[in-house]
Amino acid sequence: MSNESQTLAVKRAQVEFHNFASLGEPARAQRVYLEENVRRGALLHQHAAFIGSMTPFVEIGANAGHSSYMLCNEFGADGFALDISADSLRYGISLMDSCGFSKAPVRIAGDALNLPFQDGSLRAVIAYQMLSQFQDIEAVFIEAKRVLAPGGLFIFAEEPMRRRLSLRLYRCAYYQTMKWWERKLYDWGLLGFFVQDVIGAQQEEGFGIRQNHRLELRDWHAMMVRHFEDMEFQLFVPQRGWGEKLTKWIGQRIDKYGSDWVPARLLGGTMSAMCKKYGEAEVDPNVPFESRLRCPDCYAGMRVDEAGTLHCLACEYTAPNEGGVYNLIRSHEKKELYPGDRSDVIDFTLPGHESKLLEGWYGLEGEYGNKYRWIGERATAVLTPVDTVPKRIRIRGHVSADFLKQSNAATIKVKVNGQLVTELSPDRTGLFILAAEVPDAPAYQLEILAGPLWKVADDERSFTVTISMLRLTPRD
Repeated sequence: MSNESQTLAVKRAQVEFHNFASLGEPARAQRVYLEENVRRGALLHQHAAFIGSMTPFVEIGANAGHSSYMLCNEFGADGFALDISADSLRYGISLMDSCGFSKAPVRIAGDALNLPFQDGSLRAVIAYQMLSQFQDIEAVFIEAKRVLAPGGLFIFAEEPMRRRLSLRLYRCAYYQTMKWWERKLYDWGLLGFFVQDVIGAQQEEGFGIRQNHRLELRDWHAMMVRHFEDMEFQLFVPQRGWGEKLTKWIGQRIDKYGSDWVPARLLGGTMSAMCKKYGEAEVDPNVPFESRLRCPDCYAGMRVDEAGTLHCLACEYTAPNEGGVYNLIRSHEKKELYPGDRSDVIDFTLPGHESKLLEGWYGLEGEYGNKYRWIGERATAVLTPVDTVPKRIRIRGHVSADFLKQSNAATIKVKVNGQLVTELSPDRTGLFILAAEVPDAPAYQLEILAGPLWKVADDERSFTVTISMLRLTPRD
């Protein structure tokens, strides 16, 4: 299994992005979660005869675990919600109240490339909108197949198929941050003929999450045939505006069976599939959950003590129950992905972060995983490395519409120990990441310079952008 399927830098970006997406706008997130559950539940009902029992299941890349809650409550299944972001999973407990759920999955922070489960221990592995975040998607197929019992199901959905009819000129943002002419083309069903890949991929790529949109329909089909004995799948071809509707109509008439196969190759879209592993075996649904787990470091079995902490049976690996979540990520990666309150990180969600801030910061605002501070035209902070590994600086922030409305062009610059290391001229609202390599030093004084300033009525302060995290990372 290739280590390049997903680098540590990408995993770090996923932890940050999932925290923001799940926690930063709770009302919007829950609305999206409920819409996704309706769509995903309908698909499972359509293929219920082929799928059969889903107990025990694991949903990988579960985010807040909303679809795992749906599996537990609507389908009566038992299983696990696994995501690389422990905080997103912790927040998911709020779904119990807001959605009226009575039953919860076991929540595990884990890596889809190193699933903390015994071979052949699960009836179903389920993945929604997450396979395209791996450069080697087949590596995830292989790992899913390993933990499935014979006759088990690998169910994945909402994965992009590469579109042939596109000039691939540039990456485009989500609809809400599109420019007026992009929205026109989108509404007419023409924008897809110009953009590089999935609309909206720009945001996650800009965050540091590498996307893999290289697979056409035939590539997905070939991979399923290689690894699974039987399958059912559905294609969802885009029909936005007259442009895509006309193209799909033509493609169906070209296809010798009148199916969506040719339209899917021309227009792309997404696919969902239920893939059955060869053989047949019973999986006991009544065994303790820990008996299905394995240590992420040495792959031995695990036990749980009276305090609810998981212990490896062979090495010193432990995972306490932290807010309802067990963190079963490899030890060396866990230290980097979950550094806590360290001298090389300023995470605005953590108490005590203000001790590393110097000048130019306004009061703390925001909710849950989206804590932030406004700055004026200059803000400074200090970070101190915890080891001698060559470093990059990484700064996360947000550009508002008010910042971009000013007459002067918007700019954000970062100086480290007096030297300019990176700058950005944003032309869209939304999240931004500034990252740059920095020379070795015993400490790093950061200076963020932004402009132009803008003001709001009845407020003496002058604003530019918001900042939510600053950290030093290895140059990976």
